[in-house]
Amino acid sequence: MALLDVKNLGISFGGLRAVDGLNMTIEQGALVGLIGPNGAGKTTVFNLLTGVYRPTDGTILLDGEELIGKSPSQICQTGVARTFQNIRLFSQMSVLDNVKAALHNQVKYGLQGSLFHTPGYRKKEKAIDERAREVLRVFELEQFADYKASNLPYGKQRKLEIARALATEPKLLLLDEPAAGMNPQETAELMATIEFIRNQFHVTILLIEHDMKLVAGICEYLYVLNFGTELANGLPEEVLNDPEVITAYLGE
Repeated sequence: MALLDVKNLGISFGGLRAVDGLNMTIEQGALVGLIGPNGAGKTTVFNLLTGVYRPTDGTILLDGEELIGKSPSQICQTGVARTFQNIRLFSQMSVLDNVKAALHNQVKYGLQGSLFHTPGYRKKEKAIDERAREVLRVFELEQFADYKASNLPYGKQRKLEIARALATEPKLLLLDEPAAGMNPQETAELMATIEFIRNQFHVTILLIEHDMKLVAGICEYLYVLNFGTELANGLPEEVLNDPEVITAYLGE
């Protein structure tokens, strides 16, 4: 059974058909790219997968479990996490607290413990703090734990956003244009980071990206959207040389 199985997925906004009849199958451990020109519907697909939008039709199965009808928080607990094209950190919170915020969905507190900071509450908080520092250490961010997130360099903010998503222990990680705004050196470091987290955390990755060097360098399979419909899918070397894909990107 595939980890993610999307069948005939579609959504309409009034008279606009934003996504139409999308089929996508992603195996456990895969690193897959979702590409297409601006306005093709890529981020809308991510919003459908994470419960931000409810599809007009179709099914979304994660490990055989239907996601449609679940709230974004329930979908996160089921095993889907994401980052955003425009970084959405808690900018005035510390780097450490950004990661700890993601870990709290794994811990349950009673009202009494929360109010009076009982020994059980303090034990759980200590475990969260230690786990958050472990995640930061993996991403070489532990030395910045007490910095405000907004004071990190851009590339490290991207890393922090990925670290925060991974702290939820997802089965499927969705990366929305992770290289946006990065210089070539930062992009090269990001490519290595994505490969590392796939292998280190054994997580399946679906990413949206316009940087074709990054896409060709790390993705094992590609889906191409154009005007909300699937234009092509296949191995990167085949898809990126498809005349229809080239035309869609160049607008010819």
